[in-house]
Amino acid sequence: MSGLKLLRSALVAGVALACVLPAAAAELKVVAFAGASNWPFWIGQEKGIFKKNNVEPTLDITPNSVEMAKNLFGGRYDMALTAIDNIIAYDEGQGEAGLPENAGFVALFGIDDGMLNVMAKPEIATLKDLKGKTFSVDAMTTGYAFVQRDLLKRSGLAEEDVKWVKVGGGAQRLAALLAGEQDATLLNTPLDLAAEAKGFRRLVRAKDELGAYQGIVGAVKKDNAPAKRTEIVGFIRGFRDSVAWLVDPANKEEALAIFMPRMKMERPAAEKSYAALTDAKGGIYRDLKINPEGVKTVMMLRSTYAEPKKQLTDPSRYIDDSYLKDAMK
Repeated sequence: MSGLKLLRSALVAGVALACVLPAAAAELKVVAFAGASNWPFWIGQEKGIFKKNNVEPTLDITPNSVEMAKNLFGGRYDMALTAIDNIIAYDEGQGEAGLPENAGFVALFGIDDGMLNVMAKPEIATLKDLKGKTFSVDAMTTGYAFVQRDLLKRSGLAEEDVKWVKVGGGAQRLAALLAGEQDATLLNTPLDLAAEAKGFRRLVRAKDELGAYQGIVGAVKKDNAPAKRTEIVGFIRGFRDSVAWLVDPANKEEALAIFMPRMKMERPAAEKSYAALTDAKGGIYRDLKINPEGVKTVMMLRSTYAEPKKQLTDPSRYIDDSYLKDAMK
């Protein structure tokens, strides 16, 4: 066979092979806080669910919301799994990271209702007992700080009745609480269960007082997202499929085996975490739809407590559901 025929044969074989092999999974850089939203992520990686959707996401845990906002805005990450409160705050120029008036962040899909609980030292029995005590937060103007302030107000305490200490994200606040550095903090599930397992007291579940509340969402910088649309849609599909795998009772033991070493959590607390996160009504969203009434609660709290003062009335400013709709096709 001549050299030309060999070259032609090789080219034909290469084209045929390319048609048979699946496309290489594309990278998507994700940043998140320690908490419930990461369990489906770990499952998606461990079980190859993201790869089946042609995306290979990486996950970094942020120390706090300021770093998250800076890095998402600066393009270090393609997506953040973060409280929608952070997205609204930075789009309204009310965050602490010194970003422009409108950071251009937008929420694409919902993950949970925050699953927020005030956890305190064992000797503290009620929210009123926090008067004169220290309360740790991530940041004073974003995240769940306004939830904490509103819960204290409902108990009859003013903002100045407690000492506020900025510690960082949930993992950092849990560590500080366990070390006795603060008296109380707000923790999401499963971090609240880790504190409870160490003897700390649950003073209140936020949703019992606030009602509907939108917590963690998948968010992006609006201007950067179109270039990664295929990967983002693949990630949302993979995340949805990972949630479906997690909530299937047949997968419970394997799900716990994925979860416990990563969270450094013993079996009893992990069992409670599984029950809470797979609960059809109060756990991780199975349809990944953002709760509009929950967003309104977030906006109400920001309208009440945030500076500079703004009356927020339009949830659609902070949401783009077109990516979710594409993922659900």
